[in-house]
Amino acid sequence: MNRKTVALAFAGASLFAIAAAQAAEVTVWCWDPNFNVAIMKQAGEIYAKTHPDFKLNVVDFAKADLEQKLQTGLASGVADGMPDIVLIEDYGAQKYLQSFPDSFAPLSDKVDYSGFADYKVKLATLDGKVYSMPFDSGVAGMFYRKDMITAAGYTPADMQDLTWDKYVEIGKAVEAKTGKKMMGFDPNDGGLVRVLMQSAGGWYFDKDGKLSVEGNVALKGALDVIQKIQVNNIFRPAAGWADWVGSFTSGEVATVVTGVWITGTVKSQADQSGKWGVAPLPKLSVEGATHYSNLGGSSWYVLSGSKAKDESIDFLNEIYAKDINFYQKILVDRGAVGSLLAARNGEAYKSNDAFFGGEPIWQNFSDWLAKVPSVNYGTFTNEVDSVVSAHQPDLAKGTSVDDVLKAIDAQAQTLVQ
Repeated sequence: MNRKTVALAFAGASLFAIAAAQAAEVTVWCWDPNFNVAIMKQAGEIYAKTHPDFKLNVVDFAKADLEQKLQTGLASGVADGMPDIVLIEDYGAQKYLQSFPDSFAPLSDKVDYSGFADYKVKLATLDGKVYSMPFDSGVAGMFYRKDMITAAGYTPADMQDLTWDKYVEIGKAVEAKTGKKMMGFDPNDGGLVRVLMQSAGGWYFDKDGKLSVEGNVALKGALDVIQKIQVNNIFRPAAGWADWVGSFTSGEVATVVTGVWITGTVKSQADQSGKWGVAPLPKLSVEGATHYSNLGGSSWYVLSGSKAKDESIDFLNEIYAKDINFYQKILVDRGAVGSLLAARNGEAYKSNDAFFGGEPIWQNFSDWLAKVPSVNYGTFTNEVDSVVSAHQPDLAKGTSVDDVLKAIDAQAQTLVQ
């Protein structure tokens, strides 16, 4: 089937669904009123312009409440009271797909996935079928304070193509010259380990979904960096999310290593405009390492028992898989970087950001998005992550990385059985 035939097939499927979409009401479950909820409502308003009978009911939950309600509903096998579309964080996708087979509608024959970031598509692929409409990306980068880096004797050019050893070296210089720490870091949060591990194409599980701790080169490299950050004391300790955010909004640290979704928070301090830059991640010193990774992100799923399944799929396909202008709006309005690669050709993505000294940060993030290594998040990412987080303080005490890996492996084995 050539490209033109494929396009006609997708167009035909959409027209069919449009004809069937009379007076449909689609219910969506998601979390975060200022991001996911607001964006979904925006998508519904756009779709309704060409589908006047379409009605969208977006239900806002706390994330933990949504996950509990979804789990309970799927386990009961009763479709009544369930949504037509639900938002699932990427880390939990395989757990739902494998634990509740046939509960989600495969979209492989409806959506052209060749236009999405490959790693997002593979996260929702099971037995050759893709089940999600990829949504926001957590493509990661390193935000850095130009003024602090310059005071330490380095330039923005020095922040490109870094290794983590060089990052630690710069961190020492920053503190010596400015009294500031290099990053805010919560020893009880495993987010940075996940960023580092995926940048080298590794995860807690191998490509077949089997637990991979001891002998995992990417995980070992990540923990080695975590130990160097702590032993060299280049971090400002953070106790929880709010304290971590405060470490950089208050100007106490020189860098922030995390997902693109933090951009709006960084920009919330108007008095820091022009002082920040963004660079690719430092690279691990292991085979397969890259400057690209991801933290967080989520995707939309259609319940197979939905009475508005065809309408739901058509709605997602028309807006999230095709509407480039929609992605420009949610980038400007919400700071959302979608995973549809064609969106980066839009005007909003090409714009320069004065807060970051005129850097084209959205274009940079979207370019990095296409280079994020694909990994298998498996079915127990959150469980293993809690074990890894619990052992990060051991690294600060000087326990060897190999011994920490053994301890993590022993505990994780009991969780995934």
